[in-house]
Amino acid sequence: MFALAYRMLGSATEAEDVVQDAYLRWNGATREAIQAPGAWLARVVTNMCLNRLTSARARREHYVGPWLPEPILTDPDPPAETALLRESVSMAFLLLLERLTPAERAVFVLREAFSYGYRDISAVLDLSEANCRQLHGRAQRRLGERRRFEAPAARRRSIVERFLTAANDGDLAALERVLAADVTAWSDGGGQVSAALRAVLGPAKVARYVAGVTGKASVHAELTFAEVNGEPGLVARAGGRVVLVAAFETDGERIFVLRSVLNPDKLRYVARQLNSQNLSHPGRLTGS
Repeated sequence: MFALAYRMLGSATEAEDVVQDAYLRWNGATREAIQAPGAWLARVVTNMCLNRLTSARARREHYVGPWLPEPILTDPDPPAETALLRESVSMAFLLLLERLTPAERAVFVLREAFSYGYRDISAVLDLSEANCRQLHGRAQRRLGERRRFEAPAARRRSIVERFLTAANDGDLAALERVLAADVTAWSDGGGQVSAALRAVLGPAKVARYVAGVTGKASVHAELTFAEVNGEPGLVARAGGRVVLVAAFETDGERIFVLRSVLNPDKLRYVARQLNSQNLSHPGRLTGS
């Protein structure tokens, strides 16, 4: 259930709250009247997420700087059959979902990430199958074609490790060499910490920005590789605290997109994962 709620909300903290509330309802429900517990919980979780999405959109209108999903650490070696689930938890995918209405998002997530049939989606959302098909088609048109990188995991990790070495060394030239000509960097500080208020474009500017961010975090910041939202990424820790989590889009040769979360409120879940060493599988995220 956490996996569903997280993809619906893009927030691990809120997803945990939703799942907890759903199980409280389950504990208070008349079990004899529930023929399919899994379907019942999916319906409760989805509808609670729909309610939260409406208020979340209003809050994000006043968000300071770019909004990025709350990061999570995922299993770097998932089974092959979870490839679709793996993509659906990426920051790129979660940001695309922000283009959709809450109803479109629910249908799309249930259909694409969890392979629900239209009859099952209809039961979850209390909509006709025809309406669900229309919502799915509309969502597909809104999202359009998604850029995908199919490079082997080892190559993707290698390029990020080169990035890490260059960032740790403060080597701007080496940083530029691993960045694509059209690289874009996004940073989410939420108005709580210093972060770029708009996208940083181009290898020279991105390299300087990365060097500045890692330097400001702390002269003693430790940068380590991590699997973040199913993508190669990094975690920066200073003084025992997680101060930055980043995810990269890469083809294994160059980095095309860098998304960094510095907002302390959005780093608590990753900090708990690191403390417990309970790294989540993209198909059954922590708390599901």
